[in-house]
Amino acid sequence: MTIRLRTLFLGLLLALVLAGGVAALLVWRGVYDISATDQHTAPVFKVLDYAMRRSVLWRTENIVPPPDLADTRRVRAGAAHYREHCVQCHGAPGVAPDPLAFGLTPAPANLLAAGRTWQPGEIFWVVKEGIKMTGMPAWVYRLSDEEVWDVVAFVRAMPLLAPRDYAQLASTLPAPGSAAPSRVAPARRGDVAAGRLATERYLCVTCHVIPGFVSASHHVGPPLDGMGKRSFIAGVLPNTPDNMVRFLLQPQQVDPLTAMPALGMSQQDARDIAAFLATLDKVKAK
Repeated sequence: MTIRLRTLFLGLLLALVLAGGVAALLVWRGVYDISATDQHTAPVFKVLDYAMRRSVLWRTENIVPPPDLADTRRVRAGAAHYREHCVQCHGAPGVAPDPLAFGLTPAPANLLAAGRTWQPGEIFWVVKEGIKMTGMPAWVYRLSDEEVWDVVAFVRAMPLLAPRDYAQLASTLPAPGSAAPSRVAPARRGDVAAGRLATERYLCVTCHVIPGFVSASHHVGPPLDGMGKRSFIAGVLPNTPDNMVRFLLQPQQVDPLTAMPALGMSQQDARDIAAFLATLDKVKAK
C-alpha cells in the first residue's frame, strides 16, 4: 500500500469514527425529537420511505396474485374486512380516519393512491406482514391469506368508488364483528419456528423476558427461560403441551388471579407457541 493510499484510508477511517462519535453524542443528548407530534424531517422521511419501498419490492417479486381479484364477491368481502380493520387509520372515500390516526407519525397513508400505483403482491405483503415503527400492524394472525387477498381486491377497487358508492356498499355489509369466521387451515402439530414468530406477534415480549428476543427492559411477568423444564404452568397446572395450549387460550380459567389476558389466539397458534416454549430448557444466568 503506497503512502498516498494509506493516508486516504486512514482519513476515511477517521471520518467514519468522527461521524459515529457525533451520531452517538446526538443520540445520548436526545437531540432528535421522537414525539409523534413532531413530523420527521424531509431527509429522514425520504430515506425511510425509500427504504420501505425497496424492502417491499425485494420481498414481493415472487408473489403471484389470484386471478379473481376483480370478482365482486371478493371485493365485497374485502370491503367488510377493510371497514372493520383498516378504515380507522386509512379512511375511505368520503370517510375520515378515526381520531387515533391523527396522533400517528408517520401519518397513515391514504390508500386510494396505493390502490392505483402499488402492485397486488405489494399490498398483500404489507397488509399481511405490517411495517415496523409506522403503526401498521401485521394481520397475519387475524386474517387468512385468502382474506388478505380480499382486502387487496377492495383496495384495488377503491379508487373507482365515489363517496356515494362507498356509502352504499358499506350500508349493505354485515355489522362489524359479525362477519363469517376466518377460513382456517387444517390443524397440524405444533411448529417451533411458527411458534417463535407467534410469540413475538402476540406481544409476549412486552410482559416476559424470552431468550433470543429484543424487548423492553421492564416486564410484568416472569421470565420464560427454562419454561420447557418447569414442572408447573402459573404454579397450578402440570407443564404439558396440552395444558400449555389450554393456559394460552384461557389463562384466567386456569388461574383466576393471573394478570395474563386471553389474547384471542387460534388453537393452532397456541399449539405452535407451546411447541416453542417447550424448547426453552435453559435458565439464563442472573
